[in-house]
Amino acid sequence: MRLKTSLLKESKHKELVSCVGWTTADELYSSSEDHQILKWNLLTSETSLIVKLPEEIYPTDFHWFPKTVGVKKQAQAEIFVLTSTDGKFHLTSKMGRIEKSVEAHKGAVLAGRWNYDGTALITAGEDGQIKIWSKSGMLRSTLASQGSPVYSVAWGPDSDRILYTSGRQLIIKPLQPSAKIIQWKAHDGVILKVDWNSVNDLILSGGEDCKYKVWDSFGHLLHCSLSHDYPVTSLSWAPDGEVFAVGSFNTLRLCDKTGWSYALEKPNTGSVFSLAWSADGTQLAGACGNGHVIFAHVVEQHWEWKNFVITLTKRRTMQVRNVLNDAVDLLEFRDRVIKASLAYGHLVVATSLQCYVYNSRNWNTPLIFDLKEGTVSLILQAEKHFLLVDGAGLYTFSYEGRLISSPKFPGMRPDILNAQSVSLSNDTIAIRDKSDEKVILLFDALTGKALGDGKPLTHKEVLEIALDQCGPSTDRKIALIDKNRDLYLTTVRHLGREPKICKIGSMVHSMAWNDAANILCGIQDNQLTVWYYPSVVFTDKELLLKTLYIKDGSEFRRAPQVLNYIGTKVTLRQGDGSLVYSSVLPFPALLHEYSISARWEDALRLCCYAKDQSLWACLAGMAMANRELTTAEMAYAAIGELPRVQYINFLREQPSKESSLAHMLLFSGQVQEAEAAFLQAGLIYQAIQVNIDLYNWERALELAVKHKTHVDTVLAYREKFLQKFSRKETNKRFLQYSEGVEVDWEKIQAKIEMELSKERERAANTSVRSSVASRR
Repeated sequence: MRLKTSLLKESKHKELVSCVGWTTADELYSSSEDHQILKWNLLTSETSLIVKLPEEIYPTDFHWFPKTVGVKKQAQAEIFVLTSTDGKFHLTSKMGRIEKSVEAHKGAVLAGRWNYDGTALITAGEDGQIKIWSKSGMLRSTLASQGSPVYSVAWGPDSDRILYTSGRQLIIKPLQPSAKIIQWKAHDGVILKVDWNSVNDLILSGGEDCKYKVWDSFGHLLHCSLSHDYPVTSLSWAPDGEVFAVGSFNTLRLCDKTGWSYALEKPNTGSVFSLAWSADGTQLAGACGNGHVIFAHVVEQHWEWKNFVITLTKRRTMQVRNVLNDAVDLLEFRDRVIKASLAYGHLVVATSLQCYVYNSRNWNTPLIFDLKEGTVSLILQAEKHFLLVDGAGLYTFSYEGRLISSPKFPGMRPDILNAQSVSLSNDTIAIRDKSDEKVILLFDALTGKALGDGKPLTHKEVLEIALDQCGPSTDRKIALIDKNRDLYLTTVRHLGREPKICKIGSMVHSMAWNDAANILCGIQDNQLTVWYYPSVVFTDKELLLKTLYIKDGSEFRRAPQVLNYIGTKVTLRQGDGSLVYSSVLPFPALLHEYSISARWEDALRLCCYAKDQSLWACLAGMAMANRELTTAEMAYAAIGELPRVQYINFLREQPSKESSLAHMLLFSGQVQEAEAAFLQAGLIYQAIQVNIDLYNWERALELAVKHKTHVDTVLAYREKFLQKFSRKETNKRFLQYSEGVEVDWEKIQAKIEMELSKERERAANTSVRSSVASRR
């Protein structure tokens, strides 16, 4: 990826250009110390004068009023705020007419920024004050006052916090008076510019120490650049938060969100004082010290899938290369390419007006349909369909171009969604709610309606989500990484029950599901960890550690990120931007395939051939989940789990199917479900005995009283338990029911024997009836 820059031979402005801002994807305004505001049309390459400002107005910053808030278009979108050295800010129309001038600061107003919904304006001045104003220019409050000038200011993602500079320090101040202020030394020189992205919640800063730095919203340093030759005078996040640009003297740099540099350009610009991205994130403009306005667009982006490599060679041209036979195809588009995604045998390309869907078997005849909104910010693919996210909403399309669904929810802000907060599978869409990061909204991909009873999934503050891609919709799982970097797994469809959320890893920094099997990989404490069968945690969680493949992190450099996991290849991006590929054995995916198609003999042969303990552990978990006891017994025996082999033999000895099923649920730790299965089958004593065995004494007594049977049994076992520890009964309920009840172990044993014989008779009768029915 790099920037293709363009500069006019002669500058249109006569003096230093102080600020630039886009009105549309192809129209830019610039203001300069020559008092002119110019409009640049990139389609016609024309430049026109909008207004010549009064001689006393020297612009320092300007910012357009936000056009959209979430999915709503703003009515008042055609104005911008212009700050100047005379201590005023000016609300100016698109035609250049100054609607209102407001005395704001003593000395120059150095920065002015609208919040994301346009309800407030913040200004920062040479006098060290930061003030908040209404959109009509009325003063609301003075947020801060300090001794040094505030050179730059930025709103937090939810417009509830302010980031500003104070000499060498950065300060995050919440708007609520009682909330805690975060302050830290960020640079060794005066900080000149900051930016805060609403999608990834990361902060950029650059200063006179000639460095740029990336921070999280708590002030933790994520990246520090090497020292440049000159101070960093400008920087700006791309709208989707994936890349950012840095400007210095005769320098323009394109960087990844983690800080490493994609490309370095050395244009003849003087210092770049302001940078602005177009709304679609494909174009960049810079305000230059020599009177020029520099334009740049992003080219040479790469997408890979199996044997195909696709490169964006020009703004409207892609090159497709098949590495198996070196065949090359060129794809031409009518409009500028904004976003693209390559997966599951399909290339999806969003241009400014249309969407193109290519099949990897035929690159000549794409399916084309028009887009409602031009700024597609995210494309996600599943095997059967894909998801487009733009400024207006989320849309699921089939690869034939048919709109399948468009999920909606209260407070939806599609403009701040990214690949970590949205996940797609063949049947489910999962969205992390930005307004409450403990909530994950789940939708049916085919209807767009909320799953089940509409109740969302809740957990600790979630950073990243990912849905598995294979198997039936009833078994769909979602993996979550929370704020503590713990990895959890849970089911998506839980039929009214509370979802069981199981921890399967810690210190996990990124993850990805395999495209062809439900195998999960992730960077865990700088090691590559592959969970061959993560769902085993629901069947036999003690097997989980035996189903892992861990690759030492010595071959990876600092902070690698998992990009994807296709077939047997995991693609990782290292901290310096280089790509590393790691291969995983093909056997686990083959084992998943055998399990789904119930080919248990083939699965046993595969494990015998591979002689891998982790495969045997996977097979044991898969067989137990599918109640295939013979296979499970052999797999457990192969990994030396003799107590489990004995338990499987105990399951076989159960007199009825219902009893066997309930004991299998107990094996998986599903006590309540096992109890319910016993009660539903009329096996009251077994339900009571389960609770006695687990020392759930009160529940055992409750069941005995409710069904008017085996009260004496519960009391007898309770008495035996207390005698063992030389304790006396203190529970009032047990004292109440023990009055007048004599414990006779012989009678109790006879009663238990009678219950078991009844169960055996019932099972035998059922078996006879079913065999007679089958003969008929």
